[in-house]
Amino acid sequence: MTQPTRAAIFDMDGLLIDSEPLWHEAEVEIFGRLGVPLERAETRSTKGMFVDEVVAYWQSRFPWEGPSAESVSEEILARVGELVLAKGTPMPGAAETVVAMAERGPIALASSTPHVLITIVLAHLGLSEAFPLICSAQDEEYGKPNPAVFLTAAAQLGVDPERCCVFEDAPAGVLAAKAARMACVAVPEASERTNPQVLIADLILESLNGFDPDWIDQIYKE
Repeated sequence: MTQPTRAAIFDMDGLLIDSEPLWHEAEVEIFGRLGVPLERAETRSTKGMFVDEVVAYWQSRFPWEGPSAESVSEEILARVGELVLAKGTPMPGAAETVVAMAERGPIALASSTPHVLITIVLAHLGLSEAFPLICSAQDEEYGKPNPAVFLTAAAQLGVDPERCCVFEDAPAGVLAAKAARMACVAVPEASERTNPQVLIADLILESLNGFDPDWIDQIYKE
């Protein structure tokens, strides 16, 4: 009996592009001007949240006068976009993995990042035409670790969630993938490789450099 199509769903920030330091830089800069004593390490506590959730998180702890939460969110997005264009670098092996998986079946991008920034990042990476389907958690009621954006991607691809494999870097994204009943390839940064939330992934890699698509077949055999 022919197996159903398998689909690959890719996260973006931290997986395709080394953008996490850029988000940190923008947040430290902008929140700092508002009087939030934000150290670079503290931005890790909001990793994976929507930008408006990040703004609400810090505003509740260090209320400021002046710009609205909405305008601060817009400023952060704009600044991250500037930083991406100025110094955003692709993650090793990411583009090659996208191409390899596209040769095996349908692919999609499913990111917590708003559409406007997704467009900037993909253009910067030369991947504007790589993904037939792009989903943003901006369009969902809840972001990761809620699986909504991954389930939306699977539904729009017309592939059962159990026949999808998610490529993620963040613990919240791994949790979302497994909550969606999807296989997951995790490519976490070094400090998170022993995080219990990451360890539930089906495959954990140091990078996508040298990724072998046949590994996906091994995941589905287990």
